[in-house]
Amino acid sequence: MKSKWSEADFATIVGAYEKAGIGRDVAIRTYTTRLLGSEPKLVLHGGGNTSVKTTLVDHDGSAVEVLCVKGSGWDMGKIEPAGLPALHLEPLKAMVRYESLSDDDMVMLQRRLLLDPASPNPSVEAILHAILPFKHVDHTHANAIVALTNQPRGEEIIRELFPEMIIVPYVMPGFDLSKACLKAFSARPDAAGMILLKHGIFTWSDDPREAYENMIAAIDRAEKRIAEGRPRPFGTASAGQPGTNLASVSDIAPILRGAIALPGKGEGRPRRFVIEHRSNDDILDFCGAPNVADLVRRGNATPEHVIHIKRYGIALPPPRADDIEGWVATVKAAVASYAADYKAYFERNNARVGGGKTMLDPMPRVFYVDGIGLFAAAATQKSARICADVAEATIEVIRGAEGIDRFEALSEEDLFDIEYWSLEQVKLSKQTEKPLTRQVAAVTGGAGGLGLAIAALLKSQGAEVALIDIDGERVAAEAKRLGAFAVACDLTDPSAAESALARIAAEFGGVDILVSNAGAAFQGALTAVDDALFKAAFDLNFWSHHYIARAAVKVMQRQGTGGSLVFNVSKQAVNPGPDFGPYGTSKAALMALMRQYALEHAGDGITVNAVNPDRIRTGLMTDEMVEERARARGVTPDVYMRGNLLKREVSSEDVAEAVLHLVQARTSTGAVITVDGGNVAAMMR
Repeated sequence: MKSKWSEADFATIVGAYEKAGIGRDVAIRTYTTRLLGSEPKLVLHGGGNTSVKTTLVDHDGSAVEVLCVKGSGWDMGKIEPAGLPALHLEPLKAMVRYESLSDDDMVMLQRRLLLDPASPNPSVEAILHAILPFKHVDHTHANAIVALTNQPRGEEIIRELFPEMIIVPYVMPGFDLSKACLKAFSARPDAAGMILLKHGIFTWSDDPREAYENMIAAIDRAEKRIAEGRPRPFGTASAGQPGTNLASVSDIAPILRGAIALPGKGEGRPRRFVIEHRSNDDILDFCGAPNVADLVRRGNATPEHVIHIKRYGIALPPPRADDIEGWVATVKAAVASYAADYKAYFERNNARVGGGKTMLDPMPRVFYVDGIGLFAAAATQKSARICADVAEATIEVIRGAEGIDRFEALSEEDLFDIEYWSLEQVKLSKQTEKPLTRQVAAVTGGAGGLGLAIAALLKSQGAEVALIDIDGERVAAEAKRLGAFAVACDLTDPSAAESALARIAAEFGGVDILVSNAGAAFQGALTAVDDALFKAAFDLNFWSHHYIARAAVKVMQRQGTGGSLVFNVSKQAVNPGPDFGPYGTSKAALMALMRQYALEHAGDGITVNAVNPDRIRTGLMTDEMVEERARARGVTPDVYMRGNLLKREVSSEDVAEAVLHLVQARTSTGAVITVDGGNVAAMMR
């Protein structure tokens, strides 16, 4: 590992913060913290912490000595000065003199020492940072260090490699760790740093660059020691070689997703997971290792990883395309066994700590599939990616340890104490999920006004969203703006529709909601239009809906957790107008298609409904079209758009609200919601 220190970046970033009124010490600490946090081999997603001791001006104008330490929830790679809350230093240091201190009391007492009461909670290792008599203190969970410590001779290897360092046996983070480290440091106050077995490493200095580069040098030394071992202790993956006929990621991700879905609040409301897939040579070697089933059950690389990926994962055999049902049975049996084992793990450890803990869900978070790679699960795509990052880091640590000797993680008891740590339980209790969190929605015609309005509302309610549209450039731009997944696709091509759903299944693990919205207003009298235009109307307004719905239903069936289809049939389906024959007849056929899907797939738990909007300003009904129709009726455009019983113009957002209702409607199927302000001729009967 090499230093990424840049004097130019240092001057630019620190100078910008100083101009914004941030003290120089905190500005420097922000720069160096980002340097550490930008390297995933050092810390991942909220892991690690840093601090600086400095002087700030209190609210009464007096100068006070403080410790600015990374705040809970902040990612080191993206930290801002606000992520380094300041605490009064001397009383913080004095807290280590308590004989004992509960986690809750420690957090409470630390919050009392904050200069700004609105600051985030300081790191649970704030006391430890305070008692180390150095201006800058850095702490990471470096993969290389953990790979060396997490094996039978780990302590011996570390002592040989780092004679200048203090070595501290594993102690759970928090107050007890601070006391253990103080005792160890007091015996060797001239040490260059400190390694916590099966946890991480501390370096320090009064000079920020020296503290940072001491960390990098230590990790580089550890990486070189690992390189002396076997480089590929798992062997070379063979399951994915030509001729093995493996199922695709898009085929098996929905199976995994369905296998771990949890019961929700009420029948028909499962709590699903979003799935992230990863694959590279290192991952495939691990997944194909002869002893992978044993390796994945050994435990986590560092203690906090249990919060993301639980105590261990599940190893699965290659999914053969010619025996997918047999593989499904294997998955279901493995998940059932995992859940039973997790419940037993909870019960024995809950009894050990005196009871009172509430069991978390018992589902695995990572699958290691021979020939395919790893699959990580979480409530959102962002969280699933974090889990996948942690799983990849775990593989790297195991590879390093196995290359020297044997990977050996923390005990079950230690991991339980972190997973059910009161401080983590408080964080979880404060988390709330939006109505569509854990669901994946695909919206066709997604780059248009109505499709975008629907997608934006579903996204705001927590759904992971995929936009499907024939206009590749536009759908890519709109998806980027919305934070969605873009799929460019001509839905009139059945194979393209299948591919679009396969891409979405590979991206998120499956699909739960399809809003089939794509369409165009083909005009003309039936006896006057040519056959090509009539066929084009049905290709887009009928067949494309069938193709994409058929593909979505297949994915939903593999998941086995139900789903929702919503079609945009439009007013023309029930109230046809003159010279709109191709449009009206194709939309009427679409309504019949919707009802048939409702009839055929109720047994799969899939609701199928439709919206019937009219006079919406979209790509179909442009301002020019509104002007033209208003002139033909001798009214103003505003009067024309309000030509309904309620005299209100209907917006795309109104239609989106109707769609949202239907995707959440647990017991409605085969229904049509009219969104037109009131048009007697278009009322359903």
